[in-house]
Amino acid sequence: MHVTGFTFIRNAVRFDYPIVEAITSILPLCDDFVVAVGNSEDDTLGLIKAIDSPKIRIIETVWDESLREGGRVLAVETDKAFQAISDQSDWCFYIQGDEVVHEKYHEIIYAEMKKWKDTPEVDGLLFNYRHFYGSYDYVAISSGWYKNEIRIIRNNKKIYSFRDAQGFRKDNDKMLKVKPIDAYIYHYGWVKPPRNMQLKQQSFQKLWHNDDWIEKNIPKTDAFDYTGIDSLTLFNETHPAIMKARIDRLNWSFSHDITRNKVTMKEILKALVKEYFGIDFSYKNYIKI
Repeated sequence: MHVTGFTFIRNAVRFDYPIVEAITSILPLCDDFVVAVGNSEDDTLGLIKAIDSPKIRIIETVWDESLREGGRVLAVETDKAFQAISDQSDWCFYIQGDEVVHEKYHEIIYAEMKKWKDTPEVDGLLFNYRHFYGSYDYVAISSGWYKNEIRIIRNNKKIYSFRDAQGFRKDNDKMLKVKPIDAYIYHYGWVKPPRNMQLKQQSFQKLWHNDDWIEKNIPKTDAFDYTGIDSLTLFNETHPAIMKARIDRLNWSFSHDITRNKVTMKEILKALVKEYFGIDFSYKNYIKI
């Protein structure tokens, strides 16, 4: 079984992306790894080159700045990395620049890839998600945060990144058929120094919106305000070992009183319907088989 990891990244230093941790967290599961490094305003290229592994192959890319609707450029960059994977690979393990896999899931992930390798109707493997927010101590729990995503896909070049690189489709807009696995992706995209987070918001929203929208909707401030959140829960488990140094460097404080979580009536009704009738209204960009 041959497994290739793939990702894309740009301005990782400026926006404090844990891209090195992301890549390193799944590198033991991969035989090789393709990293699409976009034209950056910092030394992102040097950061990736400094990862000490012969498995890594870098392709340098130029982002299309004209794609300012729906985050489309993120899917385009994902596809560049995916298309650079050789035909010898069976599975392709996708990781984004703010996602990390805990080493405790390596054995499960490897076993699931091996189990379904020779079952061609399985297009990919579906992961659970934990979205950290504000600090490494809190996880977002409202229904607006996606619960699952495809992160391992078959090496079928008819598969492509969908919309803003949230998931994948194949052929003519067909959803992938996937097997859910008992493993989590830890998403750290909302845990950054407040200044870096504000810079990211100002820049990242340009991938979705025009300048007028940015002017009206992004606050003109030096630091992001983490307090505008509805529902969080405390995280009492361990983080991936590769995240230790980053967590130890945390230089800002954030606390949230979970007894004051804001839960809407819509959230309550959705939870009740799921509990008593087994109906889940959350968005699903895949077909479980």
